[in-house]
Amino acid sequence: MLKKLDELQKGETGLIKRVEGEGKFRHRLLDMGVTPGAEVYLRKKAPLGDPIEVTIRGYELTLRKAEANLVFVEVSEGAAK
Repeated sequence: MLKKLDELQKGETGLIKRVEGEGKFRHRLLDMGVTPGAEVYLRKKAPLGDPIEVTIRGYELTLRKAEANLVFVEVSEGAAK
């Protein structure tokens, strides 16, 4: 099932399928390792959903909801840890 990164629940894991956005904003995400094919794990989510903390490529990364909204993730059934 394809979801936006900000729609994941705490403990879910998925595979990044695409990163949207334009210009410097998109390049910033790609430079941080948010690239198609990378596995991402949602560690924490603030009470109002902003920001979120994910583990990607072996490190923790904190993203704003607006940034996470541009990342599409394929979540497999039973992916929650």
